[in-house]
Amino acid sequence: MSQINVSNLTFTYEGSSEPVFENVSFSIDTNWKLGFIGRNGKGKTTFLNLLLGKQEYQGSITASTVFEYFPYNVNDSQLKRSCAEFMEELKPACEVWRVICELNLLEIDAEVLYRPFETLSFGERTKVMLALLFSGENEFLLIDEPTNHLDQESREVVKRYLQGKKGFILVSHDRDLLDACIDHVLVLNRKTIEVQTGNFSSWWENKTRQDHFAQAENEKHLKEIGKLKEAALRTRNWADQNENTKIGYNPVKEHDRCISTRAYIGAKTKKMQSRVKQMQNRISREIEEKEGLLQDIENPVDLKLMPLKYYKKVLVSAREYGIGYLREESQKPEQVQTLKEFHTDQIKWIFRDFGFEIRQGERVFLHGKNGCGKSSLIHAILGEQGMIQEGILQVGSGLVISYINQDTSHLRGSLKAYAKAQDLDESLFLSILRQLDLERVQFQKNLEDYSEGQKKKVLIAGSLLKPAHLYIWDEPLNYIDVFSRMQIEKLILQYRPTMLIVDHDIRFREKIATKIYELEKG
Repeated sequence: MSQINVSNLTFTYEGSSEPVFENVSFSIDTNWKLGFIGRNGKGKTTFLNLLLGKQEYQGSITASTVFEYFPYNVNDSQLKRSCAEFMEELKPACEVWRVICELNLLEIDAEVLYRPFETLSFGERTKVMLALLFSGENEFLLIDEPTNHLDQESREVVKRYLQGKKGFILVSHDRDLLDACIDHVLVLNRKTIEVQTGNFSSWWENKTRQDHFAQAENEKHLKEIGKLKEAALRTRNWADQNENTKIGYNPVKEHDRCISTRAYIGAKTKKMQSRVKQMQNRISREIEEKEGLLQDIENPVDLKLMPLKYYKKVLVSAREYGIGYLREESQKPEQVQTLKEFHTDQIKWIFRDFGFEIRQGERVFLHGKNGCGKSSLIHAILGEQGMIQEGILQVGSGLVISYINQDTSHLRGSLKAYAKAQDLDESLFLSILRQLDLERVQFQKNLEDYSEGQKKKVLIAGSLLKPAHLYIWDEPLNYIDVFSRMQIEKLILQYRPTMLIVDHDIRFREKIATKIYELEKG
C-alpha cells in the first residue's frame, strides 16, 4: 500500500487558453478501487496520460508504483497475429500462465490467446486485454472505459471480475458497474476536484444533498444582500437629506434653531454615513460567502425534442423474420435482398423466426449478445442492401426516421460543415451542443480531434434537431458522461417519442424501456 500524491498540478494543451487542471492537489491510495467520474472533455483520460508521463505538466505527481493502462494499443500488424505471439510487446516480461489464470476468472477459454486477434469479438478482446493487464504484480492499473461496445452478458462478467480486484482507477460512465466495483470516487467537478469514500450512488446522494444546501444558502445570501442594499440606500438618502439642512433653514418652522444645531446635524449625518459603510461591509461579506457556492452544481438545461405523430398505430412490424449473409465461399451479387435465388447452404443466418412490432409512443429496446443481429435489423429497417432476408418486415410508408449510428469514425471536418451536410440549423445545433455541456472552445476544433464522448454528443444533437416519427439509436450512450445520460433520460421521459434503441446501460434501459425484445444468434 502506498500513496499517489498530486500537488499543484497545472496542465494546458498547447494552443489552448483554458487549462485542463489548475493548481490541483489531492492524494489517493494504491490499494483503492477508485472510480473516476466527470463530464466529457473534463480531463479524465488526460489525467491518466499525465500519470503515465506522456505529457509535460507543472506541479508534481509522486508515486512509488508502476502504472499500466487499459486498453492496450494493438497495431495493424499485431491484429493479424495471436495475442500469445505479441503479448510481451504490450506488457514486457508477462507470463502466459498468469494470463491464463486471469482468463479463467473472466470465464473465457485460453484458446483465445492463440487465435488471430482480429477474429476476436469486442468482448473477447476486452477480456484478453484485462487478463494481460491484471497478470502483473505491484502495479496501479488505469482502466479506461472497459465496457463500451460490450453486450450485457460480457458486462456482467467484467463486473464480477473487477469486484474481486483492487488497486485501480476505473474510468466509466456505467452507473451499475461503478456501484458494483469501486470503494472510492475521484470526481472532476466543474471547478474543483474531490476524493470521497463510497461508490457512485453514495457520492451522487451526497452531491445532491450538498447541491440543495448550496442553493438554499445562495438564496439566503441573495435575500440578505437585497435587504442590506435597500437599507443602505434608505440610510444614504436620509444622510444626504440631513446634510442638506445644515445650510439654510425656515425661521417659522425652526424658530428655536441655534448656532449649535449645525454641528448636531453634521454629527448625525456622520453617524448615518458610518451606518452605510457598515452595511456595505456586510454586503461585501455576504457576497464573499456566496461566491463559490454554486461553482460545482450540475444543473443541466432541459433538452427539447420535436417528435412527429404517425398516422398509423404500428410503425414497424416483422413476422417469422430472418437476416443472413452469403457465406464467404459463395459468389456475392451486387444486390442481395431475397431468399429465392440461393440455396440454404449458401446462407449464414444471423437470426431467424423473429417477430416484433413498434407501436406509436413505445420505446423498444433490442437486447442480446454481440453479433446476434441487433444492428443488422436496424439496417434492414433503414432499407440498406446487401443482406438476405426471409419472412415479413413491414416499415410504414412515409416513415421519417432519425438515426444515430454507433460508429463515429465518419465524423470529419468542422461543426459548421457537419451541420450543412446534415441540413441542420447551425445556431440551433450549436445551442443543443452547449446544452449538452460541450464548451464553446470546442466549436473551433475539427470533429476528428473530439473525444469519443464529444463525438457522440454531436450525433445526439443532430438527431434531436430532426423531427421524426421514429428515433433509432444504436448504442447512443457509449462514452457519454453520467450527467448527460441523466439529461437524455429526462428528455425521453418528458416527450415520449417512439424509439428503437440498442444500448447496454442497464440503468438507462430500466428507466426508459416500455418493451424489450431478446434477439438470439441463429
